[in-house]
Amino acid sequence: MKTTKIGSACKTALAVAITGSLFAGTAQAQLAGHNIILVHGFQQDDLANPPASFQDVKNAGEDYWRTFWLSRSEARIDWASNGRIEGSIAQQAYQQLRQISQQGLCNNYCIVVSHSTGDLVTRYLLENQARWLQSDGLQPLKILAAIDYSGAGGGTELANLAMSLAYNDSWYNWPLRAAVEAFTGIEPEPGKLGVVNDLQTNTARNLAVSPNSIPRLRFVAGGSSYGGITKPFIAGTDDGVVPTHSACGATSADGIESCSSSISLAGKVTGQDGPDGLYYNHYPVLMNEGASHSGVLGTETGNISVPVVNNATLGGLRVDFASRTYNQRAWWQWWGDGDQYIEVPGSDQTDMSTLVYTTLNN
Repeated sequence: MKTTKIGSACKTALAVAITGSLFAGTAQAQLAGHNIILVHGFQQDDLANPPASFQDVKNAGEDYWRTFWLSRSEARIDWASNGRIEGSIAQQAYQQLRQISQQGLCNNYCIVVSHSTGDLVTRYLLENQARWLQSDGLQPLKILAAIDYSGAGGGTELANLAMSLAYNDSWYNWPLRAAVEAFTGIEPEPGKLGVVNDLQTNTARNLAVSPNSIPRLRFVAGGSSYGGITKPFIAGTDDGVVPTHSACGATSADGIESCSSSISLAGKVTGQDGPDGLYYNHYPVLMNEGASHSGVLGTETGNISVPVVNNATLGGLRVDFASRTYNQRAWWQWWGDGDQYIEVPGSDQTDMSTLVYTTLNN
């Protein structure tokens, strides 16, 4: 679906499944006084076992966020990963957008929280939701800002390889095949990769790229996933699934080291291969070298977060993470002040989602 109105038959079928269970969180579950809408990421189980009903899609969406964000949200946009963003994913999402509009949930503005491929889905929805809803005589959603964890809006090289493997598997060696299958959860075959098609770097970077006024706050990880077997096949630094160029919101898919040209993912103040540019209204707020792709959602502690864009108001959200600069000498350095680092003090004592929520909830 690109510019046409969502089909009425799909509307009716999905609306029945959604009504009465759209709202996911507890009463008054808000961030900075605004209701939260969750948009989950790629679910590989949908490729291996396509959902039999939209209720299955909703159940999986609820489980996705259970660790932290579920109890702090008022609604979710659930979607099945065996579909395409401009097809069935848009149809599923639209029905949930209609319900949110009808309930007036965003009359005082909402904040969208996305993870991974949810970043790309969110970008498509933000570009189209006003036109879709107005065509049905409904009020467009007022969105204050989006919080994007490990955002895959720029795609991932793993999707490029998955598509290549699906159509020509004759020469791929076993480490590459193992990495691709760890990512997709299946042996890639034509016609069975769903949203992985949209995660190809060139495809993702040509989907819904018109600038808009909604700030995208980016939270970037650099740890390992799948035991590290995917890292050799992703350009630049990465979190085991999403490359840093995507998570930062860089305008090109070139492999980079950091969202900053002067601060590493670990917080060391030194020259870095950073992005040549960022998409309009995209702000890399925190980086965390140790957090994994899924760990940013509340399951991991012990990792230091590093502020990049800080002490700013973005779309009505006050971004004011604590910051500490210090010097540290390596074990072999017997002289000098050592290297300079910057960090959010105490960030290793909590998980990244808790840190973000408690800081921005002011």
